[in-house]
Amino acid sequence: MAVDSVYLMQFVEETSFYNRIVLSHLLPSNLWDFLPHFLQTWLRNYLAGTLLYFISGFLWCFYIYYLKLNVYLPRDAIPTRKAMLLQISVAMKAMPWYTLLPTVSEYMIESGWTKCYSKIGEVSWILYFVSIAVYLVLVEFGIYWMHRELHDIKPLYKYLHATHHIYNKQNTLSPFAGLAFHPLDGILQAVPHVIALFIVPIHFTTHLGLLFMEAIWTANIHDCIHGNIWPVMGAGYHTIHHTTYKHNYGHYTIWMDWMFGSLRDPLLQEEDYKTE
Repeated sequence: MAVDSVYLMQFVEETSFYNRIVLSHLLPSNLWDFLPHFLQTWLRNYLAGTLLYFISGFLWCFYIYYLKLNVYLPRDAIPTRKAMLLQISVAMKAMPWYTLLPTVSEYMIESGWTKCYSKIGEVSWILYFVSIAVYLVLVEFGIYWMHRELHDIKPLYKYLHATHHIYNKQNTLSPFAGLAFHPLDGILQAVPHVIALFIVPIHFTTHLGLLFMEAIWTANIHDCIHGNIWPVMGAGYHTIHHTTYKHNYGHYTIWMDWMFGSLRDPLLQEEDYKTE
């Protein structure tokens, strides 16, 4: 059934509002006002994504490597400045491509191709929260299998995912490694966020928020600090993934790894080391 064009204009007006909010505060209007709507949206996503990456990365590094030095990590486990600068360089080369994905997803939403809705008031609060839960389960399932296939399919690992796995020791991982991927690798692992739009009704702004929260979440799971909060796939689990290459492919939780037999608990690994 065709979606009312007047209703679709709500999405365009909303994205235009976000574009003005971000771009008008970061750039002179003569540098972006003349751009087509699609390019304005991409520029907003690029600038917002870059700011989020640097702010979250620097604040997290300052907290765990300076304010809490020797509390969470010993000094010899802190990555070198050279390693972090390399991670930033890789992430910045990929950022223009990463942010193309949310831009395309917004275009598809504005075109009425997805199940997104504009206002929270269009559904009940129960349906709103249930739809978020279903959306996250689909995303978790999709990212798990996408990530796992990036390891199991050797050409994909060699030409895409290996870029991220050069950081394979505790003292080479940092919050800045969270987005240090080959551009296509990063896009593939975020694609489940877009696929879910065609399956489950989701609030438009909530979808954007969850997509950009990826930058903060990926920074968190690369800090090597095991939070030990069940069933969260925290940094302790993800550090094992970077050292064994065949465990803990999940993203937010450990459930997919538990279901599909690839889970390895960091506490059990510590016990194994002690008995060796």
